[in-house]
Amino acid sequence: MTQDVTNRHLLNRLVANPSRTVMLGFAAVIALGTGALMTPLAAEPGESTDLLTALFTATSATCVTGLVTIDTASHWSTFGELVILAMIQIGGLGVMSAATLLVMVIGRRLTAPANVLTGAESRSIAHRNPGQVLVDVLKFTLLVEMVTAIVLSLRLRASYHADWGDALYSGLFHAVSAFNNAGFGLHDDSAVSWVDDPWMCLPLMASVMVGGLGFPVWWEMFRHWRHQFQRWTVHATITIWGSLVLWIGGTALFAAFEWRNDGTLGPLSTGGKILASAFQSVTARTAGFNSVDIDGVHQQTLLMLDALMFIGGGSAGTAGGIKIGTFALLGFVIWAEIRGEPTVRIFHRRLSPDNQRQALTVALLGVGLIVGATGVLLTVSPFRLDATLFEAISAFGTVGMSTGITPDLPPVGQLVLIALMFLGRLGPITLGAALALRNRPRRFEVPTERLLVG
Repeated sequence: MTQDVTNRHLLNRLVANPSRTVMLGFAAVIALGTGALMTPLAAEPGESTDLLTALFTATSATCVTGLVTIDTASHWSTFGELVILAMIQIGGLGVMSAATLLVMVIGRRLTAPANVLTGAESRSIAHRNPGQVLVDVLKFTLLVEMVTAIVLSLRLRASYHADWGDALYSGLFHAVSAFNNAGFGLHDDSAVSWVDDPWMCLPLMASVMVGGLGFPVWWEMFRHWRHQFQRWTVHATITIWGSLVLWIGGTALFAAFEWRNDGTLGPLSTGGKILASAFQSVTARTAGFNSVDIDGVHQQTLLMLDALMFIGGGSAGTAGGIKIGTFALLGFVIWAEIRGEPTVRIFHRRLSPDNQRQALTVALLGVGLIVGATGVLLTVSPFRLDATLFEAISAFGTVGMSTGITPDLPPVGQLVLIALMFLGRLGPITLGAALALRNRPRRFEVPTERLLVG
């Protein structure tokens, strides 16, 4: 009886503070994954794994980043790769979903705060039953991953002469990694060997796009397809149009900057250059695969990729970054201020001041984290600003693309990246939810005074 009361009290505390629950859930998965990866069974014969390497890999996999300090294919055994794959899947679905599902399985009824967190990033499904949402998310995830895995496996078998076992395993691994925007691969050159192969690159790109848009957007698309009269929400409209602009703009800029670069696009055919540019534009927004050598790109290309990685993908999806909605909202705030508008309006809707402050807080805290981490990396390592800044943004945006310096960073630098990956994956969503839940009314207000700006 006493144990039952204790368990009920603990469960109520977890549900009452969903942000903390998500943090604890991710930390628990990382801890378990670190322990599993440190066992001799997880490494190839003759290899051993120290604590920092295991912790870095577990954090990178659970936070679906893809940064690594050792080669995945040559260091980890099949068991180790399956552990990484499981952490990618759990990280992609989110501990919030797993915790809510666990609550449903044991017959608990969700309380108001948990529902608020579920709908914090997408109001379009906030009114639905959380349990049904979780089931739909699982079905949607498995469907996309299986379709992608089948296409990749057939291509690997037909054109790369892999036996059926290797083709199916590699296809499944890359499909799960792509949908969850993880960027983990089984080749030391990521996707460079497939740079001009549309049958490999296009399925990977499609899976990254689907996962990056987020389930709420796809659910709304499905609802619109079945009921043509349904009105698009602002969230879905901004996510779709913002993604299209970033995909096309990123492709055009990458091609323009790298077209004649012999270290990247130069040796490719015209079709290969366009395909590689599109692939990098899509994967830069938190997927992390690279089909060209990132260390060989020009400085202006690195800066463009920095921007794409920081913005990230759609809310409530598998992507990281500050999210398209946050970025677009700040853009609309600036536009309204330039026009002298008293309020911020988006598609015949007015944004609340609270919403604007939340977006500003998430973006500025992200900038602060990246600047601080870059400063530490510059202090403890011999690498240049462009490389350390790229690595810091890649970790915060849970992208996983690298200029190649991560394995050579000192332990302090790798610990900084571990912290960035954790905060970058959980910070925006938990901070946004915490800010949305936080409401401290004032009983009186002080006189107004205008501060000089600019």
